[in-house]
Amino acid sequence: MKTLSHPFRFLASLLVLVALFTASCGSKEGKVEGVNMLYGTTSKVWKTDKELDATGDKVKQTDAQEDERITFFANGQYNMTSPAGAVNGKYDFDQAGKKITMTPDGAAQSNSFDVVTLTDDKLTLKSAAGAELRLEKE
Repeated sequence: MKTLSHPFRFLASLLVLVALFTASCGSKEGKVEGVNMLYGTTSKVWKTDKELDATGDKVKQTDAQEDERITFFANGQYNMTSPAGAVNGKYDFDQAGKKITMTPDGAAQSNSFDVVTLTDDKLTLKSAAGAELRLEKE
């Protein structure tokens, strides 16, 4: 078995370092940071960036859906607003399990989502069926 000569080993090492650096500086998709990224100092408003169905295809947003907002508060409350009205409720974020459970006020049933990404300006929630809602900080 022939070994690489010195210039080729150097070039191969350099390419590996560039690839690692590029990967580490790239997208934050898939990164779940601290719970305070969800609500900032006291609250944070999120709006829809993109919605994907369970097969990964983009779902076209209506004008009303583009106007929907969700606000998470530091006290465990949330508020969802749309042109059709508003829903208030409580949420519980399990950072270790990367899950958020949202329970509307007066509802017996809660909704749980996997938190795929949570950074200062990106939030991606995935339903049990596999659909994704990608939100961005307003």
